[in-house]
Amino acid sequence: MHMVVDESERSGYLMAAVLITPSTLHSTRSMMRGLLLPGSRRVHFKTEKPARRKLIADKLACCDLLANFYVGRGKSERVRSTLLPLLVEDAIGLGVTRLVLDSRDPVANGRDRLVIGTRTKAHDAGLVYEHIQSSSEPALWVSDALAWCHGAGGDWKRRIAPITGTVADLGDL
Repeated sequence: MHMVVDESERSGYLMAAVLITPSTLHSTRSMMRGLLLPGSRRVHFKTEKPARRKLIADKLACCDLLANFYVGRGKSERVRSTLLPLLVEDAIGLGVTRLVLDSRDPVANGRDRLVIGTRTKAHDAGLVYEHIQSSSEPALWVSDALAWCHGAGGDWKRRIAPITGTVADLGDL
């Protein structure tokens, strides 16, 4: 099982962790590549027009995916360092073998590796985790889109309800 993770900041810090089975990884990537606009290197929900957002969200809601959300409010890095161990432990419990995080910058990626390495049982569980640039991994476009939809709330959250799993809201941190 693969888990791809991206974050969104909108009245809080949100991490979307999307579970993708190995058997559907290729078709998920292909579908997302098929949604690229000419000249684009990736699907980035923040910059998409509303009609395209609806199209993409509706397509994702019909896929064999499951998205879990982790939310907290406070300083971004403090919230992330609190949410990340919870997310990793859930991944281990779900049988995830590969965790892909959207790459931020070398220092931030290093902080994530430190948190995962010292505050989780990822190593003991054999969980492989890595940071990848979103332009290189179309599966990350899925977590980007779902994070945006969940964070936007309302109709956007309703559109992705069929593939929404757990929502862990830790409140103010």
